Parts: sequence; C-alpha cells; structure tokens
Amino acid sequence: MRIIQFLPTLAFGDAVGNDTVALQNAMKELGYETAIYAEAVDQRLPKGTASDLCAGMPDLNPDDVILYHMSTGSKLNYELEKYPCRKIMIYHNITPPHFFHGYNAQAESNAQYGLDGLKHLADKIDYCLADSDFNQSDLRKAGFTCPIDVRPILIPFSDYEKKPDANIIKKYSDHYKNIIFVGRIAPNKKQQDIISAFAFYKKNINPDSRLIFVGNWGGMEKYHDRLENYVKALELEDVIFTGHIKFPEILAYYKIADLFLCMSEHEGFCVPLVEAMYFQVPVLAYQSCAVPWTLGGSGFLTDSKNPAEIALLMHRILTDDNLKNQILSNQNERLQDFQYEKIKALFADQLSHFLQENAT
Repeated sequence: MRIIQFLPTLAFGDAVGNDTVALQNAMKELGYETAIYAEAVDQRLPKGTASDLCAGMPDLNPDDVILYHMSTGSKLNYELEKYPCRKIMIYHNITPPHFFHGYNAQAESNAQYGLDGLKHLADKIDYCLADSDFNQSDLRKAGFTCPIDVRPILIPFSDYEKKPDANIIKKYSDHYKNIIFVGRIAPNKKQQDIISAFAFYKKNINPDSRLIFVGNWGGMEKYHDRLENYVKALELEDVIFTGHIKFPEILAYYKIADLFLCMSEHEGFCVPLVEAMYFQVPVLAYQSCAVPWTLGGSGFLTDSKNPAEIALLMHRILTDDNLKNQILSNQNERLQDFQYEKIKALFADQLSHFLQENAT
C-alpha cells in the first residue's frame, strides 16, 4: 500500500505546501510508503521533495490511497475520480471569488472553478480531513456526505527556532510599538481595515508606533497599490510593506512585534495566528471564518471594524499588563493543541481508522 499526496501546486513557504511536506515527513516516520505529486513544484524546495504529476503517475491499485489537498481550482478536481484507489481529501478552503473582483480576474475565475470542482467531488471522496470546524462546515454545505474529521495543519515548530535576521531586530527594537500582520497581501485579508485602525491609533493615541505588513503581493498588485494610496491619502507614516522576504526575516518581525492585528474576513485556518502564539505576541482579531476556532478561546476577538474601537482595544492590550498576560496565558494554553507530536498522533489515528474501515 502506498499513500500518494496530490495537489495542483506545491509552493515554497505557503500553508498548504508546508502542511503537505510536514505530512510527508510524518507518514515516513509512521512507516508508510509515500510520495508527493504536483502539477507545479516550486524550484526553491529541496530536490526530490515532489514529482511532476505532468510527467506521469505510478500505476495505482485499489490498495493505494490518494491524499488530495484541495484549496484551489484545478483540472485535478475533475480527474481524481479516474484513479482506482481509496481517496482522502484534505480541505484547506477556497477564498470566495467576490473578494478578487476588480483586482485579479484570473484569481476570481480560478476561485469559482475551485468551488465548482469542490461540488463535483462531493460524492467521489471516501473521507475528508478539514483544517478547522469552519472548513468542515463548508464541506457539508458543498454536499459532502462522507465522514469528515477535523485535523489542524501540521506545523513543525522546530523551524521557528532558527536564527532570526539580526539587522531587522536591531532596526526595529526601539521605543516604538510594532503592530504586525503576517500573510499575503490579498483583499480577503482586509489590510485596509488594519490601516484604518492603525491610523486612528497613531494619530490619536500613540504617535510612536509603526505598522508592518509581512507578506507578498504577487498577483494582487492592484490591491497593494490601493493600500499604498490609502496610506498616502491618510498622510500616514510608519507603514511598512515588506513584500516577499526570507524566513529569518519573518522570524525577526515576530520577535520585534508588540501586537498581531488581524481583520481578515476569510481564513480556512490562518497559520500566522498560531505563529503569533508561539512568539508570545498578543493577538487582536476580527471574529469571522476560522479565526475563532483557531484561537480557541485565546487572543482577543472583536466583532467590530470601527477604527476607533479597534484602536482603543489596541491601546488597552498594549498598556494593560494584566490583560496582556492573560491573553498570552490563554494563547500558550491553546498553542498546546497544535503541538507537532499531538497533531501527528491525531493524523495517525485518523488515517489508521480510515484504512481499517475501508480495507480493500
């Protein structure tokens, strides 16, 4: 028996790609024969990480298992049924197309293609693993009737123990309060709402503060331009867009952060929330999509997008040590739920149960 992971694109550094590679390592540790096949493989990944699906697949038999990562539109969504083996789908969610309207027509079309493909797969999958209960609910809405369990993204926290970029730490370790958001620059993440709140905070509460967006805007240049223009229109200083940066630099921004501010309106899991927990950065987040589940009673959730209200909450968290310590304590407790060995064991149990229930 072999377990073959399928996905359209194995990217370097994104949540889906990281989860795929982490699961690959975990399955090898568990003694399974396994491999990764993708239509596109990021050349920055170590050689041999995955095979090119376009170059051909090994012959599969009923004993084998496909572990399909679903997060986007792809012809694979319509070809999966042709493989004569058992099928598990890991659902990472698909960003609703309307978020991309006016910014990237191809991304909008691909998202719709993905949602259509998801519905197509509803009766063709034997078992689903959802990253969060939000994703589990979306699968039920899409018509899936097979067993669905929740399995958080597998995060190898040992990666975060690597040395952060010393220059960034030196540059931003001053008396300023550093507000950060980590994640790609994209309309669903609502970076404009973060800017609005920060503008009120900086102009009316604490001028010695800066906002740092850590994330790439590739494919979302129009949205990034609008954000930059919004910053200029507000005559706002100390707003930084890092663009695509190296991993040690990302670690450094977490190290110098005083607050993680998230106003996103669509997340299937949101790994940076867990990263903020790991780096002892208090989280203030808008209550939507998978964010409440990922935080799991930790962080500070709000149902407001009012800039003044958010700014006042920022100020409270940054100045009230008792509140901040309570938030960090709750985050540390929630962080235990995502420990690598714990999620690995959960996945092992889920996989074993599936194989026993669906023996060929």
